[in-house]
Amino acid sequence: MDDIRFQALIVTEDENNQFNRTVSERMLHDLPQGQVLIRVCYSSLNYKDALSASGNKGVTRQYPHTPGIDAAGVVAESSDPTFMPGDQVLVTGFDLGMNTSGGFAEYIRVPADWVVPLPTGMSLREAMVYGTAGFTAALSCYRLINNGVLPEQGPVLVTGATGGVGSIAVALLAKSGYEVVAVTTKVNEIAYLQEIGAKEILSAVEADDQSGRPLLRPRWAGVVDTVGGNILSSAIKATRYGGTVTCCGNVTSGELHTSIYPFILNGISLLGIDSVNFPNPLRTQVWNRLATEWKLDHLETITTELPGLESLEERIALILQGKSRGRVIVKIALP
Repeated sequence: MDDIRFQALIVTEDENNQFNRTVSERMLHDLPQGQVLIRVCYSSLNYKDALSASGNKGVTRQYPHTPGIDAAGVVAESSDPTFMPGDQVLVTGFDLGMNTSGGFAEYIRVPADWVVPLPTGMSLREAMVYGTAGFTAALSCYRLINNGVLPEQGPVLVTGATGGVGSIAVALLAKSGYEVVAVTTKVNEIAYLQEIGAKEILSAVEADDQSGRPLLRPRWAGVVDTVGGNILSSAIKATRYGGTVTCCGNVTSGELHTSIYPFILNGISLLGIDSVNFPNPLRTQVWNRLATEWKLDHLETITTELPGLESLEERIALILQGKSRGRVIVKIALP
């Protein structure tokens, strides 16, 4: 099969250190080694993909490269008996799309332990509506709930609520019976946030405390933070006694400046969320939950579908400008 040609988005670096994106032809023998060859049907666009597609060496070290940290498709070949040709599968995280040729292509080849069987009750398209963002949101909610945060204990704050992780976290928590307060910079998206389950919407200014006080009036039973920086610090200071804060992003800042008082006086927990290297079989358990009791009613509300690899160019620019909403998926081939 190594002589099969396929289409892929390829990012190249020229002699002036400028990066260019084109949809071009590749061959299977160009792909890295791995036990499972997958014909990709859908992928999705994440902020990390946009960085990789723009030449960010903190995400991708060497070019030419094909981004795409998510992929869902059908097994074409497998040297691992866990997977058979024709199996429907998904891959998110690990090194896919970072330094391993990613999902913005008609084929990927990956290690078998990166591959998750498509859960019963979930389509390949739905898997990519969730993608890394949905898995991260689900993992944040999973950790929050397992750490004892209950709906009756009070509202849960979700920051960066119109983004991919934030949108799915709002919808998941609302579906699970929580009162969700959403934080956004986009005042024109209030109706969208209400539709997916937010009971109250705060502006980023309202959520960004500048008083310098070590503690604020306790409001939140839990927090799903996707932005970091002072908004995360403010959320920590306003979390109720025994509450839990999860953090998974650094769009605002990678720095966290706070005191120890929320932790030693209010007994709160701060949990870091890593969806990249999260191990199986827990990864499979969370995906199965997304296909069952956490399956969302608002998937189409939060989804924009692109018809092919060529249509990624405009959306990459939008997501880098912070103008993307919800989830963006790209249809690559029919299942």
